[in-house]
Amino acid sequence: MTQNNPSTMTRTAPASSRLNRTVFFISAGLVLLFSLFTLFFNTEAARLLDLVLDWVSATFGWYYFAAATAYMVFVLFLACSRYGDVKLGPKHAKPEFSLMSWSAMLFAAGIGIDLMFFSVAEPIIQYMQPPVGQGQTLEAARTAIVWTVFHYGLTGWCMYALIGIALGYFSYRYNLPLTIRSALYPIFGQKIKGWMGHWVDIAAVLGTIFGIATTCGIGVVQLNYGLHVTFGVPEGLSVQLGLVIFAVIITIISATTGVEKGVKFLSELNVYFAIGLVLFILFMGDSKFLLNALILNLGDYVSRFPSMTLDTFAYQQDPHAEQWMKDWTLFFWAWWVAWSPFVGLFLARISKGRTIRQFVTGSLIIPFVFTLVWLSIMGNSALYQVIHGNLAFAQEIVAKPELGFYKLLSFYPWFNVTAMLALITGLLFYVTSADSGSIVLGNFTYKFTDVNSDAPNWIRVFWSVAIALLTIAMLMTDGVSSLQKATVIMGLPFSFVIFFVMAGLFKSLRLEDFRHQSSTMNAAPVVGNVDILNWRQRLSRVMHHPGRKTTLNMLDQVCKPALEAVVEELRRKGAQVTLTEKLIQDDEPLYHIDLMIDLVNEQSFIYQIWPQRYHAPEFSMRSSKFVKNYYYRLETFLFEGSQDNDLMGYNKEQVINDVLDKYERHLTFLHINRETAGKTLTFPDPHEHHDE
Repeated sequence: MTQNNPSTMTRTAPASSRLNRTVFFISAGLVLLFSLFTLFFNTEAARLLDLVLDWVSATFGWYYFAAATAYMVFVLFLACSRYGDVKLGPKHAKPEFSLMSWSAMLFAAGIGIDLMFFSVAEPIIQYMQPPVGQGQTLEAARTAIVWTVFHYGLTGWCMYALIGIALGYFSYRYNLPLTIRSALYPIFGQKIKGWMGHWVDIAAVLGTIFGIATTCGIGVVQLNYGLHVTFGVPEGLSVQLGLVIFAVIITIISATTGVEKGVKFLSELNVYFAIGLVLFILFMGDSKFLLNALILNLGDYVSRFPSMTLDTFAYQQDPHAEQWMKDWTLFFWAWWVAWSPFVGLFLARISKGRTIRQFVTGSLIIPFVFTLVWLSIMGNSALYQVIHGNLAFAQEIVAKPELGFYKLLSFYPWFNVTAMLALITGLLFYVTSADSGSIVLGNFTYKFTDVNSDAPNWIRVFWSVAIALLTIAMLMTDGVSSLQKATVIMGLPFSFVIFFVMAGLFKSLRLEDFRHQSSTMNAAPVVGNVDILNWRQRLSRVMHHPGRKTTLNMLDQVCKPALEAVVEELRRKGAQVTLTEKLIQDDEPLYHIDLMIDLVNEQSFIYQIWPQRYHAPEFSMRSSKFVKNYYYRLETFLFEGSQDNDLMGYNKEQVINDVLDKYERHLTFLHINRETAGKTLTFPDPHEHHDE
């Protein structure tokens, strides 16, 4: 499906990271076994794919429709509910990218080589051979675009968003591994580190690699025709194999020589090429018709979407409608499912610090708007040719869909230039799909101690070769048709996993309710005025912007003794308590203090004091026109993140009372969680490293 290049964000894995042998060897073995069987037994493989596809379609056709709808409803519910305010990361997390940069990356995520293939092919085929009704009519033309937009619309992007939310939430908020199994922690707990988690990740790997292979196969076939019309290169399997090998070579070069920046630059340049192509068609064609059609298509999509979403053609009892459903809607839903771990991971990586509502709004609207514009302009331009008498063009596309995009360009001026531009665009999209796909597959089969890391180069090269081998095997069997059939089949297991992801995410988000409920309760009674500063103290505290020396004195003379006193008393009462202090590398000699109370089988209590550095405001005595000075706040952090307070100016008793106040609120939270859920849900300490 649509994709960007996650290699733009690669980071070397720490030495403590290691290969997940179980997931890697089983998934790699199954892929290689399937590829070799398909290579050496083409006829048998094609027959087996047809048999399994018929069984899947007959048994689970309705399920794909219901599942896709359920995913979409769940994502929209999260965005519109109170859970929409929850961040993908701790409460204090800030977005890593500006709104403009983030939007640009989401925009780029909506562009891919498959859009070039289907933007012309699908509208023409739907116009000529609609699922119901008569083809080659004005209604068929109108419906053809709506079906195309429907298959590339909000339903699929909701699948991406769902996986992105889960990966971002569990990885950045709880420091769990950036793999699918992490989303199942609320349901299965520590079992996700065993075989249950392994099979979940294997399903994700298999679905992803077949989805990537499908995109690469479609890209190879279209690129082959592009080379034919621009350079006279013959069409055939040998050229397609050469293109697949070319992508492997580029991936190896990228992995071993560190040319990710070059690949990033080219992939970003590709976005401008794609925008240029669609604007060229818009202004060189009948602009008035295309703009009117765009608005009409949007209205049709919105008005017809509810009925199309669950239309299984149950009453048609027509072999053509049944075959159409296999070839189109079932294929697209399975394709989106297969790609969801890949694109979901990319979306999560760029969205740390965003709220769920921001994430869903951005990832649904921004890519979809471009997709709608592209499909409408390209599709209607192709239909314009057919409606105005060029029936031979439509018949060619029905017979060979890969001809569509270049045939459309041939109706406009400067074909040699636009065809070359389309060829370069498609080639870069194809290469970055294979390259970034190898990174994602490597990450899914590796154990990291840092969720922001990427797998080493050798595993990236291996998965690149595996993608190439699978693509070649399927092309040798029955071309793009075999890839589509395999995607429908291999997407099925992971579609079940997504329901567990939904359950785990919802169960975990309920904890946010319990935390909020416990934080609003007056858990600790006030004793006298011990935790209230008098007005002079308050005024002094407000006007004071302490430097490093004052902050260090506060840590040494007030905060540390206060926490040591609490620890001593807790240990005297039999509690398991640890108190640690660690230097802040970027700001020595300052350090942070961490207190943890181990509550055995329930969520441990974590209380941290961190010196946070900020630029001094202009009205501060520390401010200068010539030197940018800083001041510090001693902020407290609990399990869920920053508490947005400042201990600077507190005395020892006040710090102790703050600790106890937070501890009593935590015990209240555990009580609510225990009594409401019936079974306590806990997460590991997010500040520790965890193996899968």
